[in-house]
Amino acid sequence: MKFIISILVTSLLSFAAGLYLGWWSIALAAFIVALAIHQRPFRAWLSGFLGLFLLWGLLAWWIDVSNQHILSKKIAEVLPLGGSTFLLILVTAFFGAVVAGFAALTGSYLRK
Repeated sequence: MKFIISILVTSLLSFAAGLYLGWWSIALAAFIVALAIHQRPFRAWLSGFLGLFLLWGLLAWWIDVSNQHILSKKIAEVLPLGGSTFLLILVTAFFGAVVAGFAALTGSYLRK
């Protein structure tokens, strides 16, 4: 249960922090959640990773759908993604998730 709660809290806190701060605030949010909700290091990393992967994946998809895939098609053609907007969304979500996962891992180790 703590695992699911930490995923949700990480996503919500990262979204709220992202409204007022820069993209780096996702690391701060994941770190704070890992400090507040005690979990083993791998589970803390996974909850931070999944929380941000879902958040950034959904936000990127929402923005992509809202502008009829105009910008994402152009960026996917420039990057070696074969013009796939879906892969661009996955790559975006993955990089945000890695940052949050390691921030949550740091918070978990600091709590120990």
